[in-house]
Amino acid sequence: MNAIEAILWNFEEVRRRSIMIWEGIPSEYLDWKPDSDAMSMKEMIRHVLDSEHYYHLALLNKGSLHAYDSPYEKRPFTTLEEEIAFSQPYRNAFIETVKSYGQEDLSQIKIDRSDAGYIRTLGDMLMRIAYHEAVHAGQLLDYLRIAGLNRPKVWD
Repeated sequence: MNAIEAILWNFEEVRRRSIMIWEGIPSEYLDWKPDSDAMSMKEMIRHVLDSEHYYHLALLNKGSLHAYDSPYEKRPFTTLEEEIAFSQPYRNAFIETVKSYGQEDLSQIKIDRSDAGYIRTLGDMLMRIAYHEAVHAGQLLDYLRIAGLNRPKVWD
């Protein structure tokens, strides 16, 4: 397995586990949040999916976007299944972009997010994108614990 294949595998595993968690949220708890300053469970799911699309565009741009027109912004969150289905074309495009990179691109392409406080290599940025989703997966597991709900077993 080369580095690109390992990164792709990691993206697939993180998403597989995220979906396990998302599917474990009872629909009546999608609006639940631990405090008034937190995202609700459905807002966090939406944030993960929308962020991946933003990151994909930032990769193509080799840096932050000056303007971002989110395809999610005006779309109501109806069901988890519809949210995942809506996001699938964006996910597929993102994965295809990652597949298009060569080994040397991981260290030679720079992603300039100076506005966010960093400039990183493509390889570093790809790992950060997966980490972002993984952190939110952990947050949702904590939300489920705080709410007294069962937590899916993601360590299969």
